[in-house]
Amino acid sequence: MRLSGKVVWVTGASAGIGAALVHELCRRGAAVAATARRADALEALAAAAPGTVLPVPADVTDLAAMRAAEERIRDELGPIDLAVLNAGLWEQVDVRAFDSEVIRKHMDTNVMGMVHGVEAVLTDMRRRRAGTIAGMASVAGYRGLPQAEGYGPSKAAQINLLESLRIDLRSSGLRVVTICPGFVRTRLTGRNSFPMPFMLEPDDAARRICDGLEQGRPEIVFPLSMMLAMKAVRLVPVRTYAWAYSLRRSQRRRT
Repeated sequence: MRLSGKVVWVTGASAGIGAALVHELCRRGAAVAATARRADALEALAAAAPGTVLPVPADVTDLAAMRAAEERIRDELGPIDLAVLNAGLWEQVDVRAFDSEVIRKHMDTNVMGMVHGVEAVLTDMRRRRAGTIAGMASVAGYRGLPQAEGYGPSKAAQINLLESLRIDLRSSGLRVVTICPGFVRTRLTGRNSFPMPFMLEPDDAARRICDGLEQGRPEIVFPLSMMLAMKAVRLVPVRTYAWAYSLRRSQRRRT
């Protein structure tokens, strides 16, 4: 799909990959609606963007707010051609003080936030038999990672959700795209205390995502080295995988 002239809705747009995506989409000629909770951050983003940006504050965990945001975008910019459901939460989990509320927050924001975005755009897209839903998952959804008992399962659920939607919407004229970045330098990854190989900058990630969208790819996974590593590790037997990670962590503690 050509992004020039398209109406694109980006959630989680106030920082990180979302903000970089807004700028990249503008540079490619799209009219962008930017959604996040902080109205002031969205206004600043719109003022700095190299194109048309409509700030639409909303909380992705609130279905009514997401429906209202979608209606406003259609009224002010026109029908949504592409929804990039990018809003996300990442917090480490400490099993020594396990807290189910941390897991719930990940599910509410990452999974239900995406579900609410899908529900908000689906009726009009199906009526028009046109539109693309792109969901921001992660390579962290491929296998369990240390301290990711909240984040990892939510990303695995997103990957599965998007896969199911791709099957069920195939005959409706709609496209579904799964986006799985590796490590990108953002406010969220800045909290991590473990090694993050193949780190990318948000602007680089945004370019790769937009390239993949314009090429019509159903799955956008990057960088290549991270994609190959994470897809290969899915083939490692369960017992071996857990042992290898436990050994690596114990060696790191000793050093």
